Amino acid sequence: MMSERAPETAATPATRRIARRWPLVSGAAALLLAVGLGALIVLRGNGSPLKIDAEWMDEIIEHRAPIWEYLSLTMNFLGAGIAGVIVIPVLILAFLLLLKRPWAAGYFLAATIVSSGLVQVLKSLFGRARPEDMLVVSDFGSFPSGHVANAATMAVCLGILFPRVWVWLAGALYTVLMMVSRTYLGAHWLTDTIGGLLLGAAVAVLLWAPVAAKLQGERELAAQHPSPLRIRRRNSA
Repeated sequence: MMSERAPETAATPATRRIARRWPLVSGAAALLLAVGLGALIVLRGNGSPLKIDAEWMDEIIEHRAPIWEYLSLTMNFLGAGIAGVIVIPVLILAFLLLLKRPWAAGYFLAATIVSSGLVQVLKSLFGRARPEDMLVVSDFGSFPSGHVANAATMAVCLGILFPRVWVWLAGALYTVLMMVSRTYLGAHWLTDTIGGLLLGAAVAVLLWAPVAAKLQGERELAAQHPSPLRIRRRNSA
């Protein structure tokens, strides 16, 4: 059984001070940038593509090929529907609980729900039309990209919960691939994906700040009390 010590007591003093420092500022700044970008797009031309959007889309259409379409459709499947909304999040939650990290599971779940909710709010608020040359069927509202916001939220949450270079690199790669795939399929303008990136990262960081000490302390305590997963790995080694 895990120690009865409160998770935050196992955290380092620096981690306990995080709630009063840069995460709140940087997360709020990223969220404001996302909202500001959406407002700029709507006020500038009633949602019409910016120059960078049009140029990027022209390049995408010019270089479309079956192999890239298959990859983009795979990312489309992973980022939405049953796989993106239910299967992948539930697997991550189960993995965190198996590692005896309930605070981490709660944090990931909250970030996922808040990110998805804010995406829908901003889609309704800005009402930007999607590109006309789409290869997939999508709902209303182009800004911000929900697929990218979900990918960025997941990548940042996992990077925070498992602070390893390879976790951050894998998360960054996954998010970039999602950004490119959404524009390749014509489901979003480039600035939609940038807005989704800012929004997803902002939510993950803002929700991390109040529970940073608990998450770091929980990680320290879990390391002292191996989960069934770690025990099985040790026995099979």
